[in-house]
Amino acid sequence: MIFTTRLYQIIVILTKQYKTIENIKINMIILKNINIKSALLLLMIAIAVYSSISCASSPAGYGKVDNAVEQDDFSLAVEQIKKGQEGNVVIYPEKNVISLYLDKGLLEHYAGNYAQSSEDLQNAERLIEEAYTKSISQGFLTYIINDNTRDYPGEDFENIYLNIFNALNYYNRGNIEGALVEIRKLSMNSGKLDLLARRYDYRDPETGYSLSEKINKDTGVRQMPETKSVNFSNSALARFLCALFYQADGNEDSARIEFEQIPRAFSANTNLYRHRIPFAIEQAQNVPEGKVRLNVLTFTGLSPVKEEQLILHDLPFRHPVLQITSLKLPVLIERPNKITRVEVIVEGEESFNLELLEDIGLVIQETYNARFSNILLKTYIRTIIKYTVADIAAMEVSRSQNELAGLLVAISARVALDASERADIRMSRYLPSKSYIGGINLDPGTYSVIINYYSGNNIITYEQKDVTVSLNGLNLLQTIKLK
Repeated sequence: MIFTTRLYQIIVILTKQYKTIENIKINMIILKNINIKSALLLLMIAIAVYSSISCASSPAGYGKVDNAVEQDDFSLAVEQIKKGQEGNVVIYPEKNVISLYLDKGLLEHYAGNYAQSSEDLQNAERLIEEAYTKSISQGFLTYIINDNTRDYPGEDFENIYLNIFNALNYYNRGNIEGALVEIRKLSMNSGKLDLLARRYDYRDPETGYSLSEKINKDTGVRQMPETKSVNFSNSALARFLCALFYQADGNEDSARIEFEQIPRAFSANTNLYRHRIPFAIEQAQNVPEGKVRLNVLTFTGLSPVKEEQLILHDLPFRHPVLQITSLKLPVLIERPNKITRVEVIVEGEESFNLELLEDIGLVIQETYNARFSNILLKTYIRTIIKYTVADIAAMEVSRSQNELAGLLVAISARVALDASERADIRMSRYLPSKSYIGGINLDPGTYSVIINYYSGNNIITYEQKDVTVSLNGLNLLQTIKLK
């Protein structure tokens, strides 16, 4: 009864708000004997109109932002985002404000605007937290229309890495305590990583079944997609930064504990850390007396992005037109990354290569896979609901009138249902793909440092910086090359 009442409310809202419903070319003679089944069919058609109007967005502005990022002009990229939010058609619609803050916050960080970056990333974090308590109506519509009808809640990996980059914002502003607060949001007990490892591991307390297994048992549907858990509970990058910040704060014991966590992260997440533990981890803990450690942290490449993928799936509906269903799913697509090696040359010293610490792209894939299984499950359920209503309406018209009328209803319903399905491909576009670390022990002083970025055996770009290292505090050189 509650469900039926809610459907009726949506019909009223849609037909009042969107006059374009009258443009749908359905022969009303076919539906002259409207009952509850054919009314539900009209609901599905109204949903298609609602979906096409309310959920449409234009990513045209991404091109200019992407071009600026490719040229390492991050300040220009920020300006292009600001310009892209002007006018009637914007890059980030109102329901995608989290992505706006994430992208702008990351690009502000890369541009060296650390205070503004912190403000944007904190806004994104606040909105992600609020998204968990959004109204029931938004969740309801995702089961009836598609996931684009709700405010974008952010991805788990975005909620993790925003703290890492905000910690670096605080460090670059000279606030080590603030940097530690941000990192501890991830690494502490019951922190984000701890909660993430348990978030998707739902089991029915009575039967021990996963969500998909429970639905299979309760409904008898054996094709139900399986849900997955996340195998990412410890970040080597977060631990490494936390250790450095503790060193800078003079807390050697806490730094030692964080350094010890890095091998544990590697052993606990072998699907993510497929490379050896960097030698730089051990070297950072054993700096000779009188020497100063210059630590180098480099981010390269661009992380994967979502694209819509169409999957055709057979379901046992009675009307032939509705037996092959269309599932539109947001899948992660890797972007080409040119940089394969990073070399650091310090004036008057030997050169050294940076070592891979964390493959951020792999972490993104792992954390997204668990949510993707839930997205697949929801899409599957939503498709069954939509097509079942259409099938019932088409067969009812066939019985009450004729086969041709039923065929026209089925075809019209199929077009409307396919139009209402749109994969939610919203996400942050400017997270890096990999993080590299390295370092060298030096005498206190100022040095000219050259960073060469290789693709194979060829240097594709480089940068030169003057770096001053001192006995007090943390000497951390951070570079960004999103190629």
